[in-house]
Amino acid sequence: MPTTDTPPGGAVDVRGLRKTYGGRAVVDGLDLQATAGAVTAVLGPNGAGKTTTIESCEGLRSPDGGTVRVLGLDPVADAVALRPRVGVMLQDGGLPTGVRAMEMLRHVAAMYAAPRDVDGLAERLGLHSFARTTVRRLSGGQRQRLALAAAVVGRPEVVFLDEPSAGMDPQSRHAVWDLVRELRDAGVAVVLTTHLMDEAEDLADVVHVVDHGRVIASGSVPDLLADGSGHGGPSIRFTARRGLDVAALTARLRRGAPDGAWSATETAPGEYAVTGTVEPTALATLTGWLADQDALVGGITVGRRTLEDVFLDLTGRQLR
Repeated sequence: MPTTDTPPGGAVDVRGLRKTYGGRAVVDGLDLQATAGAVTAVLGPNGAGKTTTIESCEGLRSPDGGTVRVLGLDPVADAVALRPRVGVMLQDGGLPTGVRAMEMLRHVAAMYAAPRDVDGLAERLGLHSFARTTVRRLSGGQRQRLALAAAVVGRPEVVFLDEPSAGMDPQSRHAVWDLVRELRDAGVAVVLTTHLMDEAEDLADVVHVVDHGRVIASGSVPDLLADGSGHGGPSIRFTARRGLDVAALTARLRRGAPDGAWSATETAPGEYAVTGTVEPTALATLTGWLADQDALVGGITVGRRTLEDVFLDLTGRQLR
């Protein structure tokens, strides 16, 4: 079971982490914390440095600079002491391919002094349906469920989950999410990396967005969903000709906003958003302004601002 002697800095404490490959800084002075009893999501585009950061926390890579502490210990120097206290789920690899699924899970459980009930865990994650199938013959989603079971069967105090529901059907996905919430409620520090923004939005207590080797934004999901004026409600999105004068549009919108909260931005070439306290007045003002400019070339949609919107605003829409 998780212990209560979590260090003051948190279950995971990364300070000034640096890692360089071929003269290029992949992680460049990164700071990140994760606490017990919380799900911490680490998000970032491909090549942002999040995988190197997490592998440094798991003891799979040695930092070039800075400090990494997990439960107050160095993941590399204190690997033997940390191994029974930390669970790791890798998205690809890490499972022996020639053994049967349940044989592998029972073998992993036998390495711990007080493992979870293997059959109960297998029932939770639907492993019995492929219990006698070798790992190499499992589907991607089945492998993910087995890897998750292996990561948590030892009752870890910290668990690192890499894309835990990748390749899963909706039923399996929700079973995984329920187990993650159970781990959090039991006091486990869960560190989650995922490209599924709805997964992070649904599960995370704290989100760290990583890009260019640094954390560029951190906070709870509601905090990150709030726009610059503090509003996290609906937004209006529309497609119009490129290069609209968004400053003029913003000024026009704010004439009718008592709190001056509305703001227009060009999120991508020809793609625009209006955020703030979105009301019918804002929509009417927008459509009137666009008609005057003869600028609208696509539809107008009203929807809730999502974590994916925030992620794209922070990291851009260019392919990496």
